[in-house]
Amino acid sequence: MRQSADQIPAPLAEALRGRFLVFDGPDGSGKSTQLKRFMQACKRSGIDAIEVREPGGTEVGERIRAALLDHLERDEMSLRCEMLLYMASRAQLCEQVIAPALKQGRLVVADRFISSTLVYQGHAGGIPTEEIDAVGRIATQGVNPDATLIFDIDQQTAASRLNPLLDRMESKGADFHARVRAGYKALIERGGEYAAVDARGEPDEVFGNIVSVLESRFVDR
Repeated sequence: MRQSADQIPAPLAEALRGRFLVFDGPDGSGKSTQLKRFMQACKRSGIDAIEVREPGGTEVGERIRAALLDHLERDEMSLRCEMLLYMASRAQLCEQVIAPALKQGRLVVADRFISSTLVYQGHAGGIPTEEIDAVGRIATQGVNPDATLIFDIDQQTAASRLNPLLDRMESKGADFHARVRAGYKALIERGGEYAAVDARGEPDEVFGNIVSVLESRFVDR
């Protein structure tokens, strides 16, 4: 049954309190659009929720974000340095924002998290994923998502949704994006916190898929 973006079912709304969710997926998957829609639905449903962005979300994190964006223009930074800066911003965000919010019983929703680092700097970039996992454990200090929703979409559909004004990451070409999609598929196969959301349909349908995945994880157990 297709779910309206205007509300989240009451049992799910209750189950989401104090949870940490991540929305992730390849460029063009629609995850950022759906995250905004989901946050609006949370507000209408009376869920005390905050959205955090990566990198950034703190004063320190925003400075790191500026350095990373400058790097995207200059292309002078090594891949491992890039990965460690993402993790440094993440460490500050977890300690300063995410962990306190969770302790207050708030729902935290992140646009990307360690999953993106595993895919872009790991599977697509070449850094061994076990190294990223090790650094991630240091950075997050046990602040782990209750669920990471991977917006699963074929490469052709994703490419058709990309803005013509592509940034450096989005414009790396078909081979790079194929590795990215394979990386997200590998995360889905890990299971655990990772869950696939079919993102191929119209926005209302995709939102319904999000609700269904969350209900199966937190309500229908």
